[in-house]
Amino acid sequence: MERSRWWLRPGTAASAGILVVLLSTAWTVVGLWHQWAHPVVGWLPLPVGITLAAYACRQASKAPNIDAGTRRFWRHLAVACGFYLGGIVANTVDAVGGPTPSQRITATTLVWYLAVLGIVLWALLRLPSWQRTRSDWLRFSLDACVVLVTSSALVWYFSLHAHPQWAARTGSGGAMLVIVAVGFISVATFVKVAFAGAGRLNRRAVHILAVGSAASTVAGSLTPFLNDYPYLSSTLVAVPIGALGIQLAAIAQVRDSGRPPRARRRSRWVAGLPYLAVVAMNVLLLATNSAYPGENDIIKIGAVAITVLVMVRQILVLRDNRRLLETVDSNLTALRGFQAELTHQASHDPLTGVANRTSLDTHLDRLLSSGTPMHVALLDLDNFKIVNDRLGHRTGDRLLKTISARLTETVGGNGLVARLGGDEFAVVLPGAEAMQVTVLLDRVTTVLRQPIEGIGSLTGCAASIGVTTSWAGDTPEELLRRADVAMYAAKEQGGNRLHWFDAAMDHRAAESARLGADLEHALARGEMFLLYQPIVELPSHRHAGVEVLLRWKHPLRGLIPPDVFIPMSEQSGLIIDIGRWVLENACRQATTWQREYGDDAPEKVSINVSARQLAEPSFVSDVEDILTRTGVDRSRLMLEITETAVLDSGPALAAVRELRRRGLRVALDDFGTGQSSLSLLLDCPVDVLKVDKSFVSGSAVGNAGAAIVEGLIGFTSRLHLDAVAEGVETFDQAEHLHSAGYRFAQGYLFGRPMPAEAIEATLARNRREDAAPSYTVTIVG
Repeated sequence: MERSRWWLRPGTAASAGILVVLLSTAWTVVGLWHQWAHPVVGWLPLPVGITLAAYACRQASKAPNIDAGTRRFWRHLAVACGFYLGGIVANTVDAVGGPTPSQRITATTLVWYLAVLGIVLWALLRLPSWQRTRSDWLRFSLDACVVLVTSSALVWYFSLHAHPQWAARTGSGGAMLVIVAVGFISVATFVKVAFAGAGRLNRRAVHILAVGSAASTVAGSLTPFLNDYPYLSSTLVAVPIGALGIQLAAIAQVRDSGRPPRARRRSRWVAGLPYLAVVAMNVLLLATNSAYPGENDIIKIGAVAITVLVMVRQILVLRDNRRLLETVDSNLTALRGFQAELTHQASHDPLTGVANRTSLDTHLDRLLSSGTPMHVALLDLDNFKIVNDRLGHRTGDRLLKTISARLTETVGGNGLVARLGGDEFAVVLPGAEAMQVTVLLDRVTTVLRQPIEGIGSLTGCAASIGVTTSWAGDTPEELLRRADVAMYAAKEQGGNRLHWFDAAMDHRAAESARLGADLEHALARGEMFLLYQPIVELPSHRHAGVEVLLRWKHPLRGLIPPDVFIPMSEQSGLIIDIGRWVLENACRQATTWQREYGDDAPEKVSINVSARQLAEPSFVSDVEDILTRTGVDRSRLMLEITETAVLDSGPALAAVRELRRRGLRVALDDFGTGQSSLSLLLDCPVDVLKVDKSFVSGSAVGNAGAAIVEGLIGFTSRLHLDAVAEGVETFDQAEHLHSAGYRFAQGYLFGRPMPAEAIEATLARNRREDAAPSYTVTIVG
């Protein structure tokens, strides 16, 4: 605010309004003992107070951050102050304009005052109401009736029933009308704000308005007591008090305009207002003892009316409470249902509906805590990955649901079935004997092998099951660990069987874990090396090549068989690094032989890679990088794969096709031992078939083996494929193979695995004999 308008600052203006109230009150009080010679002086401060109130309302209507409804309210109140000022001027003329001072109020003054009251009522009613239900509005109507009846009775008893005497003393009924009207404004303000709300109007401003209106009404009701002082009027106090209330309310609105609105809430004492009205009417009824029966009847009628209204209101409240309780009860029932559903979801597998890992752990904890003996079986489906890969994951999910249902039905009330994840299930059998457990689990394996309807061509499902018995001091983790060890032992024995845990398994598992940890550092410590086994040409037994075998010499255990560490490296993923090392060293050795022996160096080098390597997205680029860095002639290389590596026609088969497109030949190793060997030849681009040694020198070497060997060489020649017979150990086997049509063979008959130096000696001898051998490099023996 500018310095020149300091007098309009809120604090200064409020002080001025308070000063007006004090001056007017002092003038009136002193006038009770001293007759003022110039009564008009007492009326002069009143327009000042009204002007200050009007200016404050105008400022409140311009305050920032207020809504349109609140802004409109303060504009209406500023207009009301203008009419209030007109009423004060008219009232002053009525009081001191005649020959003698008077307390009369003319019709003109009443019109001004009633206009003020009408504008204020209109402004209050236009304030936005809170959102209320139909029952709320019905209770509000009853509360309003209670307030109006009570207020009317009190006003009638204390004022209106003595109206003739007041009118006779003042010479007019206007004063009484103004008092009643102001009181009605106070009641209307209270009822509107207490229940229906006042929009975003500042609550402190509303309270100040209500208090100011009520105080002004009380001051105005003093008029009959000033009948003996015609030069005085209760208006001298009532008007400044009312104007000050308006001014302070507007100032409160301005100061609060920058703050966020506080949450609306209904005070508890408002809810008790109807009961307070009943008490007030009953007190008034007991206090009334008029000589006129009509007056007593009016009070009685008022008391009965109030009681009836409150009773009706209470009936409505009870009805609403009953509905609320029914709603709450319905919501609680639904909530209990939701809680039960959430509990079920938290403790059960979402796919199969059986217990999950959390529920299983809780169940095992409870049984172990109570000391109940039990057996825990861990069940894992055999070849479940093939079902997912061939028939799709949806079919795999349907299979898991079917297996879960069969397990639950077979176990029944004897135990708990839980799914741990994937295709792994657990069965907890408390209190059962070992023989009973064996019988039950045998029945489980039988049930699982039964045909499964609606799941493609799947005729049944096999499972590997490991079982353990609970011991003292067990934990859920330890029980599941032992069952897991037993289950893997069942898988190692071919699957589709039951295996009980014994202490020796822990020793083997620990040994395997230690060996696996040593395998992680075998390459870095230089413990891996390569040996070469000759491949010969039949019938001359001339060396046509070599197969390079990977070996691991453990510093403490000596040589570790390939059938031990190769599967271990595939499970751990170490085969990726080991295979890359073998590939690079084989290529470097082939490059060295090519550089030293020229045309006498091996013409072909076949490199065996595992399924894990083929599945790697970067495998093709890794091979290309090694070929570039080592400088090997790619026309001399051949990749040797197993049929299980490309059985699912996925990324592995795509990698083989890409490498063959880049000039590398492909050999299919261990041919005849897989599940779809012949059909695989239609999709997989191969150049060489290596017939598995089980058909040459194994248990199938009899008539059946001979028929297979002869059949294989027949269609390989028609498909323009080379064939290599593995595992030849005797001259008779070599002669039989040659007579059947085989040109190449390898086995102990022609030479055991040997170091590179021995191969170089053979190369030197072949150079002298003008031979051109072919060589095979592989990871597995």
